[in-house]
Amino acid sequence: MDELHRLSVQEYKEAEKLPLTVVLDNVRSQNNIGSVFRTSDAFRVERICLCGICSTPPHRDIHKTALGAEESVDWTYYEETADCVSALKAQGYKIYAIEQVDDSIKLDRLPEALGERVAIIFGNEVEGVQEALLPLCDGSIEIPQSGTKHSLNISCAAAIVIWELSKRWRETI
Repeated sequence: MDELHRLSVQEYKEAEKLPLTVVLDNVRSQNNIGSVFRTSDAFRVERICLCGICSTPPHRDIHKTALGAEESVDWTYYEETADCVSALKAQGYKIYAIEQVDDSIKLDRLPEALGERVAIIFGNEVEGVQEALLPLCDGSIEIPQSGTKHSLNISCAAAIVIWELSKRWRETI
């Protein structure tokens, strides 16, 4: 780890973060939740909001894929995702659902500025982001796809979107 120049958990906690919060809306798989923690750690995401049926750390299956990232990345839990969205809006976040809807913006065609503080919502593995949340969002972002399937596993989708947003912020620094 020394040769890779990785941060300790304490150094991570004190390091500057991306102005990005990840919201998980009723994600049922602890392995998916753990993967999102690990990806969030890799790109120094500000925090994760776990909502609804999401399991919370400490949990054996979250740890299995997070590999300790659940200790470095800050997280909070909300019973209702709508309450999470309201709290984030009150803190000045722009909220984007990662969802395929009529007016979604393709990830590779995002406008230059999304907002100074951004939260992205990933939905349930089967149902996606709750439809009732969409009007509460500032927009929806879609990952362009050209195969026979119409969706990606949430852990893959999160990695793609977080990577793309982190590239944008790094380019402006």
